[in-house]
Amino acid sequence: MRPVRVLVAKPGLDGHDRGAKVVAAALRDAGMEVIYTGLHQTPEMIATAAVQEDVDVIGLSILSGAHMTLIPRVQDLLREQGRDDVLITGGGIIPKEDMEALTARGIGRLFGPGTPTSELVGYIKGWFAEREKQEA
Repeated sequence: MRPVRVLVAKPGLDGHDRGAKVVAAALRDAGMEVIYTGLHQTPEMIATAAVQEDVDVIGLSILSGAHMTLIPRVQDLLREQGRDDVLITGGGIIPKEDMEALTARGIGRLFGPGTPTSELVGYIKGWFAEREKQEA
């Protein structure tokens, strides 16, 4: 089975990317191909990079509180480009009710601060294995 391709991105004005770098390293260590786009990415930049890099998963790290705007915007841009097959997941400071609203919109599982990276790795690997089974 080919490796999972993951784009890790920091949308918006967040200036803190230690968590995103830790997640990127953990995913890499788990055998995934990881593209890290760096700080201050617009939803347009993220969606374009995801399509160009042909990723399976986008992991968004958001601490700014703008998750209810930024995450749906990335999702809409991907759909416009015919890539609604990409799992959008992520984490940061996101209240439970916002996580539920985003999940209802079709966003994947979102993780809060302190979540072990093994949990995220397991979630992505499980999602990818299930998708590969359906495509076979």
